[in-house]
Amino acid sequence: MAAPKKSKHSNPFHRKAEDITPDLAYPVRLNKYVARCGVASRRKAVDLIKDGKVRVNTQVILEPFQLVNEKDIVTLEGKKLTPEISMVYILLNKPKDVISTTSDERDRKTILDIINFEGKERLFPVGRLDRNTTGLILLTNDGDLAKKLAHPSHKVQKKYKISLDKAISEADFDRIRQGIVLEDGPAPVSDLQIIDPSATEITLTIVIGRNRIVRRIFESLGYTVKYLDRIYYAGLTKKGLPRGNFRQLTPREVIMLKHFT
Repeated sequence: MAAPKKSKHSNPFHRKAEDITPDLAYPVRLNKYVARCGVASRRKAVDLIKDGKVRVNTQVILEPFQLVNEKDIVTLEGKKLTPEISMVYILLNKPKDVISTTSDERDRKTILDIINFEGKERLFPVGRLDRNTTGLILLTNDGDLAKKLAHPSHKVQKKYKISLDKAISEADFDRIRQGIVLEDGPAPVSDLQIIDPSATEITLTIVIGRNRIVRRIFESLGYTVKYLDRIYYAGLTKKGLPRGNFRQLTPREVIMLKHFT
Protein backbone atom coordinates (compact mmCIF):
# COMPACT_ATOMS: atom_id res chain seq x y z
CA MET A 1 0.00 0.00 0.00
CA ALA A 2 1.37 3.37 -0.99
CA ALA A 3 2.17 5.80 1.78
CA PRO A 4 -0.25 8.72 2.04
CA LYS A 5 0.92 11.87 0.35
CA LYS A 6 2.10 14.68 2.56
CA SER A 7 0.59 18.06 1.94
CA LYS A 8 3.05 20.46 0.36
CA HIS A 9 1.96 22.89 3.05
CA SER A 10 2.63 20.53 5.93
CA ASN A 11 5.36 21.57 8.30
CA PRO A 12 7.23 18.84 10.18
CA PHE A 13 8.54 21.36 12.70
CA HIS A 14 5.18 22.64 13.94
CA ARG A 15 4.56 20.01 16.59
CA LYS A 16 1.16 19.18 18.01
CA ALA A 17 0.57 19.39 21.73
CA GLU A 18 0.39 15.62 22.12
CA ASP A 19 3.80 15.24 20.48
CA ILE A 20 5.53 17.21 23.23
CA THR A 21 5.28 16.26 26.89
CA PRO A 22 6.51 19.03 29.18
CA ASP A 23 5.83 19.24 32.90
CA LEU A 24 2.12 19.55 33.64
CA ALA A 25 0.52 22.99 33.55
CA TYR A 26 -1.94 23.35 36.40
CA PRO A 27 -4.85 23.19 36.83
CA VAL A 28 -5.04 19.99 34.78
CA ARG A 29 -7.85 17.58 34.01
CA LEU A 30 -7.90 14.54 36.28
CA ASN A 31 -7.75 11.99 33.45
CA LYS A 32 -4.67 13.68 32.03
CA TYR A 33 -3.07 13.81 35.47
CA VAL A 34 -3.63 10.07 35.98
CA ALA A 35 -2.28 9.30 32.50
CA ARG A 36 0.86 11.35 33.12
CA CYS A 37 1.54 9.22 36.20
CA GLY A 38 2.25 6.30 33.89
CA VAL A 39 -0.50 3.98 35.16
CA ALA A 40 -2.82 4.12 32.16
CA SER A 41 -3.56 5.82 28.88
CA ARG A 42 -5.74 8.89 29.04
CA ARG A 43 -8.70 6.88 27.74
CA LYS A 44 -8.14 4.11 30.26
CA ALA A 45 -7.78 6.75 32.99
CA VAL A 46 -11.33 7.87 32.22
CA ASP A 47 -12.57 4.33 32.98
CA LEU A 48 -10.60 4.16 36.24
CA ILE A 49 -12.10 7.46 37.37
CA LYS A 50 -15.67 6.50 36.43
CA ASP A 51 -15.21 3.21 38.29
CA GLY A 52 -14.54 5.17 41.48
CA LYS A 53 -10.92 4.04 41.83
CA VAL A 54 -9.42 7.55 41.91
CA ARG A 55 -9.55 9.93 44.84
CA VAL A 56 -8.52 13.59 45.09
CA ASN A 57 -7.69 14.66 48.63
CA THR A 58 -9.48 11.49 49.99
CA GLN A 59 -12.65 12.24 48.00
CA VAL A 60 -13.77 9.87 45.25
CA ILE A 61 -14.09 11.78 41.99
CA LEU A 62 -16.20 10.31 39.19
CA GLU A 63 -15.77 13.18 36.73
CA PRO A 64 -12.71 12.65 34.45
CA PHE A 65 -12.53 16.35 33.57
CA GLN A 66 -12.39 17.49 37.18
CA LEU A 67 -9.56 20.01 37.48
CA VAL A 68 -6.61 19.12 39.72
CA ASN A 69 -4.22 21.64 41.24
CA GLU A 70 -0.55 21.08 41.95
CA LYS A 71 -1.05 20.72 45.72
CA ASP A 72 -3.87 18.18 45.41
CA ILE A 73 -3.13 14.59 46.45
CA VAL A 74 -4.38 12.06 43.91
CA THR A 75 -4.54 8.35 44.70
CA LEU A 76 -5.44 5.27 42.68
CA GLU A 77 -6.83 2.45 44.81
CA GLY A 78 -5.05 3.95 47.80
CA LYS A 79 -1.69 4.49 46.10
CA LYS A 80 -0.48 8.07 45.70
CA LEU A 81 0.16 9.10 42.11
CA THR A 82 3.03 11.34 41.03
CA PRO A 83 3.22 12.73 37.49
CA GLU A 84 6.25 11.92 35.43
CA ILE A 85 8.19 15.09 34.63
CA SER A 86 9.59 15.27 31.11
CA MET A 87 12.42 17.58 30.21
CA VAL A 88 11.71 19.53 27.05
CA TYR A 89 14.32 20.98 24.70
CA ILE A 90 13.00 23.13 21.86
CA LEU A 91 15.09 24.79 19.17
CA LEU A 92 13.40 27.85 17.64
CA ASN A 93 14.46 29.83 14.60
CA LYS A 94 13.21 33.20 15.78
CA PRO A 95 11.82 35.62 13.20
CA LYS A 96 12.24 39.38 13.34
CA ASP A 97 9.99 41.54 15.54
CA VAL A 98 9.50 38.82 18.15
CA ILE A 99 10.51 39.34 21.79
CA SER A 100 12.84 36.72 23.29
CA THR A 101 10.95 36.57 26.56
CA THR A 102 7.99 34.54 27.76
CA SER A 103 5.80 37.63 28.32
CA ASP A 104 5.79 41.30 27.41
CA GLU A 105 4.15 44.14 29.33
CA ARG A 106 3.55 46.00 26.06
CA ASP A 107 1.71 42.99 24.61
CA ARG A 108 4.20 42.50 21.79
CA LYS A 109 4.58 39.10 20.17
CA THR A 110 6.89 36.79 22.12
CA ILE A 111 8.58 33.48 21.38
CA LEU A 112 5.85 31.66 23.32
CA ASP A 113 3.31 32.93 20.78
CA ILE A 114 5.17 30.80 18.23
CA ILE A 115 5.53 27.66 20.38
CA ASN A 116 2.04 26.18 20.22
CA PHE A 117 1.62 23.43 22.81
CA GLU A 118 0.19 22.97 26.27
CA GLY A 119 2.64 23.60 29.05
CA LYS A 120 4.76 26.09 27.09
CA GLU A 121 4.60 28.57 29.96
CA ARG A 122 6.95 26.27 31.87
CA LEU A 123 9.70 26.86 29.32
CA PHE A 124 12.24 29.66 29.40
CA PRO A 125 14.69 30.87 26.75
CA VAL A 126 18.43 30.27 26.74
CA GLY A 127 20.54 32.66 24.70
CA ARG A 128 18.18 35.57 24.15
CA LEU A 129 18.18 37.69 21.01
CA ASP A 130 17.01 41.26 20.66
CA ARG A 131 13.75 42.00 18.88
CA ASN A 132 15.27 42.70 15.47
CA THR A 133 17.73 39.80 15.51
CA THR A 134 16.70 36.50 13.98
CA GLY A 135 18.00 33.00 14.52
CA LEU A 136 18.48 30.24 17.03
CA ILE A 137 17.09 30.22 20.55
CA LEU A 138 16.83 27.23 22.85
CA LEU A 139 13.78 26.88 25.11
CA THR A 140 13.74 24.35 27.93
CA ASN A 141 12.41 23.50 31.37
CA ASP A 142 15.81 22.05 32.31
CA GLY A 143 17.00 24.77 34.66
CA ASP A 144 20.36 23.17 35.37
CA LEU A 145 21.30 22.96 31.70
CA ALA A 146 20.04 26.48 31.02
CA LYS A 147 22.18 27.96 33.79
CA LYS A 148 25.26 26.10 32.60
CA LEU A 149 24.83 27.13 28.97
CA ALA A 150 24.41 30.76 30.01
CA HIS A 151 27.43 30.83 32.33
CA PRO A 152 30.48 32.56 30.78
CA SER A 153 32.87 29.92 32.13
CA HIS A 154 31.56 27.35 29.64
CA LYS A 155 32.38 29.56 26.64
CA VAL A 156 29.42 28.43 24.54
CA GLN A 157 29.99 29.42 20.92
CA LYS A 158 27.46 31.55 19.04
CA LYS A 159 27.87 32.31 15.35
CA TYR A 160 26.11 35.18 13.57
CA LYS A 161 25.60 36.18 9.97
CA ILE A 162 25.78 39.96 9.65
CA SER A 163 24.88 42.42 6.90
CA LEU A 164 26.41 45.91 7.17
CA ASP A 165 25.40 49.20 5.59
CA LYS A 166 28.82 49.56 3.97
CA ALA A 167 31.93 47.53 3.23
CA ILE A 168 34.09 46.83 6.24
CA SER A 169 37.60 48.21 5.92
CA GLU A 170 40.63 46.00 6.32
CA ALA A 171 41.72 48.03 9.34
CA ASP A 172 38.36 47.65 11.11
CA PHE A 173 38.24 43.96 10.24
CA ASP A 174 41.62 43.47 11.91
CA ARG A 175 40.58 45.55 14.93
CA ILE A 176 37.50 43.40 15.52
CA ARG A 177 39.41 40.17 15.01
CA GLN A 178 42.06 41.25 17.51
CA GLY A 179 39.37 42.27 20.00
CA ILE A 180 38.08 45.76 20.68
CA VAL A 181 37.12 47.29 24.02
CA LEU A 182 33.57 48.58 24.53
CA GLU A 183 32.24 50.74 27.35
CA ASP A 184 31.44 47.61 29.38
CA GLY A 185 34.71 45.80 28.74
CA PRO A 186 36.64 43.81 26.11
CA ALA A 187 34.72 42.18 23.26
CA PRO A 188 36.84 39.26 22.05
CA VAL A 189 35.75 37.26 19.01
CA SER A 190 36.59 33.63 18.23
CA ASP A 191 36.32 33.93 14.46
CA LEU A 192 35.54 36.58 11.83
CA GLN A 193 35.03 35.93 8.13
CA ILE A 194 34.00 38.02 5.11
CA ILE A 195 31.60 35.90 3.06
CA ASP A 196 30.69 38.25 0.19
CA PRO A 197 32.86 40.13 -2.33
CA SER A 198 31.12 43.37 -1.33
CA ALA A 199 32.66 43.01 2.16
CA THR A 200 29.27 43.82 3.68
CA GLU A 201 28.35 40.23 4.55
CA ILE A 202 30.26 38.79 7.51
CA THR A 203 30.13 35.91 9.94
CA LEU A 204 31.29 36.40 13.52
CA THR A 205 31.69 33.83 16.28
CA ILE A 206 31.77 34.81 19.94
CA VAL A 207 31.48 33.17 23.34
CA ILE A 208 30.54 36.26 25.33
CA GLY A 209 26.84 37.07 25.68
CA ARG A 210 26.43 40.67 26.77
CA ASN A 211 23.44 42.73 25.70
CA ARG A 212 23.47 43.64 21.96
CA ILE A 213 27.17 42.77 21.90
CA VAL A 214 27.41 42.00 18.16
CA ARG A 215 25.61 45.17 17.09
CA ARG A 216 27.66 47.28 19.49
CA ILE A 217 30.95 45.89 18.16
CA PHE A 218 30.20 47.22 14.67
CA GLU A 219 28.40 50.38 15.80
CA SER A 220 31.48 51.38 17.80
CA LEU A 221 33.39 51.55 14.52
CA GLY A 222 30.73 53.52 12.63
CA TYR A 223 28.80 50.70 10.94
CA THR A 224 25.07 50.03 11.00
CA VAL A 225 23.99 46.40 11.24
CA LYS A 226 21.18 45.98 8.72
CA TYR A 227 20.61 42.29 9.37
CA LEU A 228 21.73 40.00 12.19
CA ASP A 229 21.00 36.28 12.27
CA ARG A 230 22.30 33.69 14.74
CA ILE A 231 23.06 30.60 12.67
CA TYR A 232 24.85 28.48 15.28
CA TYR A 233 24.41 28.02 19.02
CA ALA A 234 26.27 25.52 21.21
CA GLY A 235 26.69 23.00 18.41
CA LEU A 236 23.15 23.46 17.04
CA THR A 237 22.50 24.81 13.56
CA LYS A 238 19.52 26.05 11.53
CA LYS A 239 19.76 23.20 9.04
CA GLY A 240 16.27 22.12 8.03
CA LEU A 241 14.63 24.64 10.34
CA PRO A 242 12.86 27.47 8.47
CA ARG A 243 12.51 30.83 10.16
CA GLY A 244 9.57 31.00 12.54
CA ASN A 245 9.60 27.22 13.03
CA PHE A 246 10.71 25.03 15.93
CA ARG A 247 11.56 21.43 16.71
CA GLN A 248 12.48 19.22 19.60
CA LEU A 249 16.13 18.37 20.03
CA THR A 250 17.12 14.79 19.34
CA PRO A 251 18.42 12.68 22.25
CA ARG A 252 21.90 12.92 20.71
CA GLU A 253 21.70 16.72 20.63
CA VAL A 254 20.65 16.83 24.28
CA ILE A 255 23.62 14.66 25.24
CA MET A 256 25.87 16.93 23.17
CA LEU A 257 24.58 20.02 24.98
CA LYS A 258 25.15 18.47 28.37
CA HIS A 259 28.66 17.53 27.28
CA PHE A 260 29.24 21.23 26.51
CA THR A 261 28.74 21.95 30.18
